[in-house]
Amino acid sequence: MALAFTDNYGSLYRQKLVTADEAVKVVKSGDWVQYGEFVMQPKELDAALAKRVNELHDVKVRAVCTTMIPEIVKADPQREHFCFNDWHFSGFSRAMHKQNLCNYIPITYHEARKLIGEFLTIDVAFVLVAPMDRNGYFNLGTSNSITSYVLERAKTVVVEVNKSVPVCLGGNSESVHISQVDYIVESQENPKLLNLPQPTITAEDRQIAFHVMEQLEDGACLQLGIGAMPNAIGTMIAESGLKDLGVHTEMLVDSFVDMYNSGVVTGKRKQIDKGKMVYTFAMGTDKLYDFLDLNPVCASYPVHYTNDPFIIAQNDKVFAINNAIEVDLYSQVASESTGTRHISGTGGQLDFIFASFRSKGGKGFICLTSTKKLADGTVVSRIRPTLSPGTIVTIPRSLNYYVVTEYGIATMKGRTTWERAEELINIAHPDFQDELVKEAEKMKIWVRTNKQDI
Repeated sequence: MALAFTDNYGSLYRQKLVTADEAVKVVKSGDWVQYGEFVMQPKELDAALAKRVNELHDVKVRAVCTTMIPEIVKADPQREHFCFNDWHFSGFSRAMHKQNLCNYIPITYHEARKLIGEFLTIDVAFVLVAPMDRNGYFNLGTSNSITSYVLERAKTVVVEVNKSVPVCLGGNSESVHISQVDYIVESQENPKLLNLPQPTITAEDRQIAFHVMEQLEDGACLQLGIGAMPNAIGTMIAESGLKDLGVHTEMLVDSFVDMYNSGVVTGKRKQIDKGKMVYTFAMGTDKLYDFLDLNPVCASYPVHYTNDPFIIAQNDKVFAINNAIEVDLYSQVASESTGTRHISGTGGQLDFIFASFRSKGGKGFICLTSTKKLADGTVVSRIRPTLSPGTIVTIPRSLNYYVVTEYGIATMKGRTTWERAEELINIAHPDFQDELVKEAEKMKIWVRTNKQDI
């Protein structure tokens, strides 16, 4: 049943209202189709497009960190009709990638506006939105990110209206007007947004969080990545008694709600967007989505604003806290793959590490446990002589700032190659330190430290 409107936009809404099956008829063979981002995936349009699998060929679909296995992929397991691509890998993307059903699109996140505006073709955009307001606007919900650029670039725009989507205030570019929309599809089920499972926080995560907490100061402006360790830090911050922290982050997660409710986050000392929790997308649980709904303390911005290092760095004391998979003795950071096994994407890690150094009093932390256990039970060091063959470098050694494991913090800025290797070996697991010293010597990285000095 169509939503009712008493304003001037009701008639236009009804003119553009179609079923999902009708809307997907705009897709032609050879088209590029853009889906929504993160938890804002257009489920009913995806299911309707999948029904057309045998009518279409060479349809390329892009998404950002998909939070589902798309129906188009399930309908075409041989990839003969649809080609699915992701700007930032999720667990679902990884599972598809293993079966050669998904490809990654490399991106430096803050460059997305120019990249999309000047380099991409988007024939059709399928975007999940909140119900239209009385002024004719559909809110983009939890994912501002690249969506406004997609809407500007797309030849045809189809919105899927879901009553469960929170209205996330801006900022800017957080909504699309009905005049920019070609077709409207109303969700029949209005499914709730995906709730991420709470990550398991290990003793090592807590120790890493403790080291980072020792660096934090009143008035710091926070960026947290996804995962157990950033959540552990968020929990500690909420209970810390720190004062007047600010938020300028790529991703808003549940722990920011705890920090705000505890009074730790006020944003009073920010230099820009004072008092606002700035973000470009949000993923978490209903606690986060309920907090965001019509909350003026939260400001949703497109990613060219939130992730521009020169904008981020206008705030003092930017503390960027992110995860990694491996770091080598040259201090190169790998956060996207281990060997050729694709795990994630560049995301905003590069943007925020760069910005934290430019920020007055800022610090950028790359955090990882010192070891990991392989599928066969073997324990290996995450600090390696060189990155595993085929591994993608996310942060070049010249931009790396601090590296943190459960054994401490290593400073990279201004250090020689041998000093970097020495500092990294000092925070590696003791069981691997001797071997790392030997490998550093083989690679002609002179390491003064020996086992007795560590």
